[in-house]
Formats: sequence, C-alpha cells, structure tokens
Amino acid sequence: MDHSARPSSSNASSTRVVDVLVPVALNQNYSYRVPRGMELKPGDVVAVPLGPREVVAVVWAENANPDPRLHNRLKDVGEKLGVPPLKQELRSLVDWVANYTLSARGMVLRMCLRMGEHLGPERVRMGVRLVGAAPKRLTPARRRLIDILSDDLLHGKSDAAKEAGVSAGVIDGLVDEGTLATEPMPRALAPPAPDPSFAEPDFSRQQRAAVDAMRALAANGSFHVALLDGVTGSGKTEVYFEAIAEVIRRGKQSLILMPEIALTGQFLDRFAQRFGVRPLEWHSELTPRTRQRNWAAIAAGEAPVVVGARSALFLPYANLGLIVVDEEHDQAYKQDEGAHYHARDMAVVRAHIAKIPIVLASATPSVETEVNARKGRYQRVVLPSRFGGQHMPHIEAIDLRREAPARGRFISPFLAGQIRIAIERREQALLFLNRRGYAPLTLCRACGHRFACTICDAWLVDHRFRQRLVCHHCGFSMPRPHVCPHCQAEESLVAVGPGVERLQEEAAALFPDARTMVLSSDLITSIETMRSELNEIAEGRVDIIIGTQLVAKGHNFPRLNLVGVIDADLGLGNGDPRAAERTWQLLNQVIGRAGRDQGRGVGYLQTHQPEHPVMKALVACDREAFYASEIEARERAGYPPFGRLASLIISAGDRPTAEGFARKLAAIAPIDERIQVLGPAEAPLAVIKGRYRFRLLVKSLRNVDLSEYLREWLATAPKTKGNLKLEVDVDPQSFL
Repeated sequence: MDHSARPSSSNASSTRVVDVLVPVALNQNYSYRVPRGMELKPGDVVAVPLGPREVVAVVWAENANPDPRLHNRLKDVGEKLGVPPLKQELRSLVDWVANYTLSARGMVLRMCLRMGEHLGPERVRMGVRLVGAAPKRLTPARRRLIDILSDDLLHGKSDAAKEAGVSAGVIDGLVDEGTLATEPMPRALAPPAPDPSFAEPDFSRQQRAAVDAMRALAANGSFHVALLDGVTGSGKTEVYFEAIAEVIRRGKQSLILMPEIALTGQFLDRFAQRFGVRPLEWHSELTPRTRQRNWAAIAAGEAPVVVGARSALFLPYANLGLIVVDEEHDQAYKQDEGAHYHARDMAVVRAHIAKIPIVLASATPSVETEVNARKGRYQRVVLPSRFGGQHMPHIEAIDLRREAPARGRFISPFLAGQIRIAIERREQALLFLNRRGYAPLTLCRACGHRFACTICDAWLVDHRFRQRLVCHHCGFSMPRPHVCPHCQAEESLVAVGPGVERLQEEAAALFPDARTMVLSSDLITSIETMRSELNEIAEGRVDIIIGTQLVAKGHNFPRLNLVGVIDADLGLGNGDPRAAERTWQLLNQVIGRAGRDQGRGVGYLQTHQPEHPVMKALVACDREAFYASEIEARERAGYPPFGRLASLIISAGDRPTAEGFARKLAAIAPIDERIQVLGPAEAPLAVIKGRYRFRLLVKSLRNVDLSEYLREWLATAPKTKGNLKLEVDVDPQSFL
C-alpha cells in the first residue's frame, strides 16, 4: 500500500517509525512516522490515515530499522487517542488467534476495538436548565417544556424534548431567548462494585468441597483449567461465584462468558442477589453509548466483573484474574463469520497467555473437555447431586412405533395424559421441539409442489403467526400465498411436520383451559420481551411452554416438573460427526429444566429409535455409557479430540465456478501421509443466499500443525476473483 509523503521538516535519520496494525481485513503491519513530540509505545491506540480516510489502529512494534528510501513516502500518525493501551497479553492473543484460525490479524484486532467505532473520551451530553422568564410568545409546546423544567434541575436535552413531546428546535428557541441555558451533563457515576461478602450462601457438604476448590483455584492465581462438572440444578453458578468473590477480594477482574447473554436476565438477578449489584454486560444488543462506556470501564479496570457473549473475550481488561465459561459445551461459542474461532478454546488460550485460572462449567461437558479431564490435563470439580436434595428427573422413552399420535397430531396419547395430570396438579409442562416456525415444510396437496427458498438450497418454513414462509438459513421470506404458484389450486397449501406454532395449536385444542406460551428465537422482538416472558413462566402464569433450543439454556422454572420431547430423534444420523453428542447434550439439558425446585421431574422422549445408544443412555441416566461409546467412536475414526479437522468452503454465484476452483484447490494440496484431504463435495446445504457451495474436509493426526499445513497450501492456491470466496474453518462445529 502506498503511503504518500506528508511534509516533514525532520530528516530521515532522526525520525521514529512505528509499525501499526489496523482493524481491517489485512494481515500485515503498516509503517508510520511518529510526529515530533508525540510519545508512542507498543499497544497505544492511535488514529492513522489509511487511503482517503482516517482509522483507529494500534501500535504493534517499534520499527528500529526503517528503510530510509521509504522515508518520504511514509505518512504521520494522526493522533494518540486518550484510551488505555492494549496490553501485551491481548496483542499476543490477537496474533495467536489469527495464526491458528488463518484469519487476518486486523479482523481479530477489530473485535478488541469494538469494531473500531466511537473510541476516545465519551461524548459530553448537554443538558438544559430553566434560568429566565418565559418569553412573550408562549406556544403550547413551549409551555409544556417550561412546566417540565420548572423544578430548577438540569435535564438531558433529548430527555426533556421527549418528555414534553417537542422538537429540539423548541429547546433551541428558548435558549436563544434566554429562558433556558445549556450546561454539560455530569458524567454518569460508575456503578458500585460487587461486594464479595454481600450475601454468602449456605452450601451443602458436597458443594462446600467444590467451593473450596474454586476458592483455591482463584487464590492460586496461575494458569490452571478446572471443569466444574455438575448435574443440572446442582448449583454450579453459586459455586463458581465463590471463585469470582475471591478474585474481587484480590482487586482483579473476572469475565463470565455465556452462550446467550441476551437471554440471561435470571442470571443477572442471581448475581445481584449474591454480590449486591449486577455485573457489567457486554453483547450486541447494547446501545453504542453503553458499549463505549462499558469498554472504557473495562479498559480502566473499573468493571470488576463482566458478563458477556463470546466477543467479550477480546476486550482490553486492565487486570484480568479469572475466566469462567458457562455451559462450555454450547455450540453458540463458535463464531462462524469473519474470524472463525471457538470462544471456549480461545478463552483457554487467553488464560494461558495471561497466566490466570479458567473454569469451564457444564452438566454435559463437550467430548473434548471430558477427554482432557480424564487425561488429567483439566482438574475435575464434581457436583454429583441437585441442591436441596432434589432428585434428578426420571426419563422414559415413548416408542412412537407403538404409541403413535393420531393422524395430523404430534403429541402421543400417553404424553397428552401425563400433561393433563401435571396441569391438574397446578404444575407446568414443557413441550420441546428442535424446530422453529409452524412447520418445517409447506407443500401443495393438489400437485405436490414444495416451497423452496429462491436463494438457498432449503425448504421454506411456514410461520403461521406471521403469515409468512421463511428461510432459516438466509432470512428470505415471502407472504403465505393463497394460490399454488405451480398448479393454481386455491387454498391447497398444507403444513408437513411440526413446528412450535403448530404444536401450540395442538396443545390449545387438547387443553383449552391451559395457558400456553411459545419460546422461540423467531418470535423474540427484544431482550426485554424475552426476559418478561421468562418472568411470566417463573411466576407460574403459564401452564404449557412450547419451546425450541432457547429453553435449554439454563433457565430456572420453579413449577416445571414435566418435559416432553416431541422429536427426540431429530439430529441423529445426519452425517455430522457431532450429532450424537449434540443430541445427548441438548436433551439432557432440556429435561434438566424439570423438577429443580419441588416435586419429582420427569422427561418423556418421543422416539422411533428407543434402541439407539443415545436414547438408551438418556433413559438409563447412564452418562458413563454415553461418553465411553462416543469417545471410543471418535478415537476409532480419528475425529477430535484424537485428530484435527479443518473445513474449506468454496462458494460462488454459479455452480461450475465454485466446483472448478474446489477441484483445482484439491489437486494442489501438499502430500503428507499424516493428513487426508477429502472432497471436494457439494456441501449438504449446497446453496445459501444464492451462492453455490463446495467443501473440502481436511483431517489430520492430533500432533500435526494443521494451521501451518493450510497456510503453506493456500499460499500456492490461485487468487479468488470476482464473486468467488474461500472460507477456512479450523475445528469446524457445523458440517452443513
């Protein structure tokens, strides 16, 4: 890139040059001159010119030997921003993640800088105060505003305008006439720090042993990985809170990663009950101003505890002392856009770089974490029973080959009878369906035409509540037609298979007096709406909950004692190496919602395959049998954690271009007896958003540096041009 010269009075021999990393899709550093009088060191956040614009960047290294021939072509650093520098620990993490995932270093840095926006001191908010007499010309709008400001207090300008129902112009007019004056609003006070002694709980004997282990882990302060392995309802959260309390006492920061931060209102309340205040949040739903304020507080060390989604891992903590990864098995920790990283694994890397402890918490650990614990790489801290003496749910399989629902129905007669009993006992029932929408497929009963997405290789899902057919892969949607576009038959569309909306209709017909609620990501309009609905359930104002994977995320419903899984077989045998693990984890988690508070929970699995090893392990509550068979199968096949995988997805706007490039790429793969290159094959979802997709799967022995192999291979590959795109996913979680 050509950095054209800026006028400079200094000569080349006395000019300092620094190498800077910019948060864009570039891998290399760029050199800039340091203006006379500007003090810079590695980690400082700066503004630099890049082409026609100025961007936020980070000084990565001193350039001790700049090429004197380039001196007059270098541009100057624009300014040093007034924010704390990025510590060496975080810069090392950026380099490590980029190297491992084959991502551009600039794209990883971008996550550290909150997408590079709004950095610097917080913008001063202006307020208005009533200081003079009302003007002679007093309109109704002006009168309303003056009435609101008559308390002589300073009001935020936008807040006052909104409350009075007037425009900003009304305020400006009264300022011009001397009735109002503008003043800077005082900076919001930092929230009080969490108090580690605010409400220390009484622990059971089993919990006390785990608490002691957590406190010792936090007090030790060096790199150490612990698996907090506790059954659902055993109090894992309260136990790892004690590690956080220890870290707070030592004046350091803690990070709690969660798979679905937008849905964790109950968690925030539990934290406040223990520590007196809520933690600082970090997720995509925050307003830009809140993100700016929170980022600054984290960088300044003013946020003792941060609860966040996976991106919170890359924030510039001033003094990080502990990382907790809650529900460490959850697939949501994998980032599948931009830099393809797994937040759990990169959290372990960050803890190692920072030399701090990390806790992985789960009732159903991932196979990778389970193997690490069995081999002694991770300390296992066990919570084998539920808090308060509650029993684990009893689980039964309902064999749909013998207990089939009536035609067009999806709730078996036996399950319907058990739900009726639960409602009569004033208990709640949960019907779990691993699908969203009304039905996963819509067709014309007259001609058999199936409604497919116009830009994906997927069927459209009927959303009856919204009166639309929706693609769950690209977001395309269309109104539900009244006429078949293929044969012109009227009102001939029929829904095939269950979705949550269709299941709610069936529940309403079976139990007309019951109060039902659907919990599905498709129907969420905001975090506040979701938290309100969860509170309604927790307070017992709902009898039957119909939910998708959203309900398996660690919520606590005190009156819920029955869980019915409508489609327990879904996800088994689909060619995904992780299918059995995911099914076992998901069903264990969702059934674990039952019987956590009072009474004995029970889970019913509607299945066509009661003899499947996953179903047998679930019914027998035989966790050991599941892990033994799954670990053996993985080891035999050489799948993670006993081998390494990487996925290369080639996509283009037309099929021949994608396939042709994939075949060329496979043909030049370096020969290595420790590595297999499988494919190219059409991806299971062959078309997404109008792009045709082919996949190469790279499989290696565990001790191979797969990232380096991929880097050497791709260095010899032809450049992607036009709409051709190549994505590399090291350690893939999805095989679609």
